[in-house]
Amino acid sequence: MPARTTPTAAPDSQVPEEAVTPLIRGVAVLEELTAAGGTMSASALERATGLARSTVDRIVATLARMEYVRLDGRDAVLTPHVMELGNAYLAALRLPALLGRRADALADELDESVSLAVADRDGIRFIHQATRRRAMSLSFRIGDLLPAERTAPGPLFATQWTDTDWTHWRARRATDPKDRTFPAVPPAPEVRPDADFVRRAEWAAADGWSLDDQLIEPGLVAVSAPVRDPRTGRLACVASVVSHTSRHTAADLRDTLLPRLRTAVAEMEQDLRQAPPAAPGPPPAGLAVWTGASKQELGREFIESLARGLTVLTAFGEGRESLTLTEVAKATGLARATARRALITYDHLNLVAQTPHRTFTLTPRVLSLGFPPLAGTPLPRLAEPHLRTLTDRIRETAYLAALTETGDEIQCTARVTAHHVMRVDIPLGTRLPATTGTAVGRVLLSHAHAHAHGGSDGDDLDHALADEEWEQGVRTLAVPIHDRAGRTIAALATSTHTARRTAEDCVDTLLPALTTTATHIEAALHTASRFTPVPVT
Repeated sequence: MPARTTPTAAPDSQVPEEAVTPLIRGVAVLEELTAAGGTMSASALERATGLARSTVDRIVATLARMEYVRLDGRDAVLTPHVMELGNAYLAALRLPALLGRRADALADELDESVSLAVADRDGIRFIHQATRRRAMSLSFRIGDLLPAERTAPGPLFATQWTDTDWTHWRARRATDPKDRTFPAVPPAPEVRPDADFVRRAEWAAADGWSLDDQLIEPGLVAVSAPVRDPRTGRLACVASVVSHTSRHTAADLRDTLLPRLRTAVAEMEQDLRQAPPAAPGPPPAGLAVWTGASKQELGREFIESLARGLTVLTAFGEGRESLTLTEVAKATGLARATARRALITYDHLNLVAQTPHRTFTLTPRVLSLGFPPLAGTPLPRLAEPHLRTLTDRIRETAYLAALTETGDEIQCTARVTAHHVMRVDIPLGTRLPATTGTAVGRVLLSHAHAHAHGGSDGDDLDHALADEEWEQGVRTLAVPIHDRAGRTIAALATSTHTARRTAEDCVDTLLPALTTTATHIEAALHTASRFTPVPVT
């Protein structure tokens, strides 16, 4: 992949004197990791960012302390915890929460993918995706950035561009005519004249809708309609129906699906009109104290100004869309001067914007900090590093299992096998009858039974132990994995030989380790699934 050359800040902007240099460098590392799909070696980060290797190592060490990355050999790997930055933006925006249900219903009705996008300078960025499961499916993720001129929403957003916006767009087109700085799209097969997009924007202004006829890649077509903010009349977002030419031509989308899209958009605007003000949730707490303690423990390997700067983004959220400097400092526990320098830095990087009312808001560009590679990651992949840690700790095979769609079988969806001469090896995909005679079955079926009979989440088993349930000599212990709503959706289990551990030893030694691991998996799941669906299998 060619190196990205588009900086986060505007090309002609000067770095303010009060900007926090370590924060600028840390953001650059997160953006490079994001563009690379979530994994990069330290040497690759050094080349991509132009930073010294020692600086890269300290940044990665700080991000690892914050649990935004984990170290896997020589690689830095983004973790679900980094999604809290993008979650802060999406929660403050409120549009996914208010309009996502309408988009999902439209996708079900039309049996086509439906997306919601917002403007990000001269690009568009997805904030909600309702996709269809097909052999020919879309690979766009929440947070992906696309060039405006190659999309259906782009011309609609361009109807609101200022002369400065158009100048910026032309400058970007001149330096990157093939769109090689947009990792989410293939390079443009041909360079279209600027006049083509200007004309499409004029048509969008006149018609109130827009088409993408295979501008991203051959076969992909989309039709878009604007969702307007009832308070201002400006575009809040753009809703799109996306299909393939094997199902619809662009003209067919316009003639057959646009009317239904417009009806859904009208319903979305009514939802915005009737939405009550958001009740502010609790702001993050103790962050300044935590960063200080981390600095004391790790010394110069921990860049405190980077960690404190990143915590500023988490001050925003539902009911905290727009904050004053004083409110940011109070929410994070940072000194007012520290919060101010971080906000100045983010304003320079186009990650926050100032309002006429002397407040600050997050911009869609916050989603470039680790969100897209992790959006929609299945639960087994989220759990795998935690399974490895658990197996290393207890030296027993650990695995994740879930009920199949029919509910009459359990299936192994992830596993890490311990190294023993006589070991328990449960191949991925293994299916067993879902009966109460198995530890995993008892854990999973206890929730299914409670749900079917109107019971509470407290009716779930907190663990189950079974001896020689599916093979002689095998003892299994299982604990539940809960989703954000408290429902049991999977089970974490370990299996050992009866000669190696007694039942009492399993409860006394293995159960605390399993419970701790389940808590870590749930934390990753809850962060990752706040605005993106996480497949269980």
